[in-house]
Order: sequence, then C-alpha cells, then structure tokens
Amino acid sequence: MPTPTKGPRLGGGPAHERLMLANLAAALFEHKRITTTVTKAKRLKPYAERLVTFAKRGDLASRRRVLGLISNKGIVHELFTDIAQAVENRDGGYTRITKIGNRKGDNAPMAVIELVLEPVSAKQAVVAEATAAAKRDADKAAPAAEEAEVAETEAAPEAEAEAAETEAATEEAPAAEEAADEKAAADEKDAK
Repeated sequence: MPTPTKGPRLGGGPAHERLMLANLAAALFEHKRITTTVTKAKRLKPYAERLVTFAKRGDLASRRRVLGLISNKGIVHELFTDIAQAVENRDGGYTRITKIGNRKGDNAPMAVIELVLEPVSAKQAVVAEATAAAKRDADKAAPAAEEAEVAETEAAPEAEAEAAETEAATEEAPAAEEAADEKAAADEKDAK
C-alpha cells in the first residue's frame, strides 16, 4: 500500500484530488505516456500501478472496481486486454517517471510518466523463445531420437574404449609430473 501523502492536496479537496488522479490515470492508459508536473506524476504512480494490478487479475470484480474509478469503458477495456497482457510477466514497476526540466511559464518541475510495456529483460525473452523452440523440436524429433538411441547403443563399445585410453593417458601425465617434481626437490637438497 502506498504511504500516505503529506502536505497539501493536489486539488482543492479530497474529491477533486481523486478525480484528478482518475483523469491522469485514464490519460496515461490511453496514450501510454503523459507529461505532467513531478508532484502529480509521483502521486499518480502508485494509483496507476494499483489499477494495472487489478487489470492483471482480469476477473469481473476487478473490472467493476476499476470502472468505479475510470468511467471510460474503452480505456478500461484497453487496460484489461492490451496493457495487462503486455505486463503479465512483470511483478511490479509498471510505470516510469523521467524528469524533463522546468516548465517555461511558471518554472514548475515537469516529468514524463509512461507505462513500461517492454519485457522484463531481453535475456528472459530470448530464453523463453529458445525454450519454446526446443520443445517444438523435441516433439518433432521424438521418432528420430529412437533411431539415434539404437545407433548409440551400437557405437557404445567403441566410445568406451576411447574413453579408457584417454583416462589412462591423463593418469600417466600427472604421475610423470609428480616424479619430475620429486627429482627436482632431491637435486636441490643435494646441492645444499
């Protein structure tokens, strides 16, 4: 739950502030990014992220709850279909605030608040795609795998003989190195 706000309200009263936040959230969901003051953007962030969380649930109760705050059914539909689907793998952080400098007229600090709709990380998207491709290939290659198992069992004795030769060679090499080290140590003792 967001921390309670301190200081004066955005509007003249609590009702005005609720309406302002609802209108800002509706504009954010419609345009995917809006430019506003830093204070309004910071107040809008938890409000909008909570609505996106309701949209990710996708049930009727959540839709009615969001419709109680945002009266435009088209925007609510877009929130529940497009935006919720785009952020279904994200566990939070649905919005991003970027400060852009001060407004020319009254020197108010301005910011752009936008929805973060790209995947959580490019690496995870690539891994998910590769996993899906591997699963498809595994389904296609099931008959080929049975043929490969038959060929593998025929080639197994040859592979075991090669592995035994490699293992013997690797065991001889460390033994030769140890003998050389012992001889060098004995020569040093003799020299002293």
